[in-house]
Amino acid sequence: MRSSLCVTTLSLLLFVAACHNPASDTSKAVTAEPGRQASPQTAAGQKYLITPQNSKVEFTASKVTGSHNGSFQKLNGEIDYVNNDPAKSRVSITIDVSSVETDTARLTNHLKTPDFFDVAKFPQAQFVSTEIKPGGDRGASHTVTGNLTLHGVTKSVTFPATITVSPDTATVDSNFAINRKDFGINFAGAADDLIRDEVVMKLTIRGTKG
Repeated sequence: MRSSLCVTTLSLLLFVAACHNPASDTSKAVTAEPGRQASPQTAAGQKYLITPQNSKVEFTASKVTGSHNGSFQKLNGEIDYVNNDPAKSRVSITIDVSSVETDTARLTNHLKTPDFFDVAKFPQAQFVSTEIKPGGDRGASHTVTGNLTLHGVTKSVTFPATITVSPDTATVDSNFAINRKDFGINFAGAADDLIRDEVVMKLTIRGTKG
């Protein structure tokens, strides 16, 4: 009887862990129609360069039975830091979507197909900020809004971020969830193992003075 109870309890704990949605523990990005971008003249300050050597764009996607972690290995961009004020500054980043890697080779290959990113047709993703405001969700120092182009769809995305700048490094850290279906990535998965719509993004940006 006691052994049976232990097995039942363990099975229940494993089931709950598998069903947990990682997006439930993080801020939700707000998606809207694309906003107007600042002109290059408006954002012309000290440049901090974003490279694969100093920055990471990672993600966690999940389905009913569990989750997978991934990242993009090739990216570049810059932060134009204006008048020592993040709110007057601009961030832009371009990602080579075909450089996606996950914890499973089979999933990595599947993500590159038309079911998901369709990298042959849409090889790049790009984000360009349109507004940065002080204060953010869950203790973040700022709220960033910008146009994200992914899978051939451009949307305005707003998310919290913690931004710090030193003479040599501009740091942006952020965790938030986006809805993949906002960008036309609609693959559902197996009928008994559906893929969740929300994907958790983790940005670890360490731009170095250019």
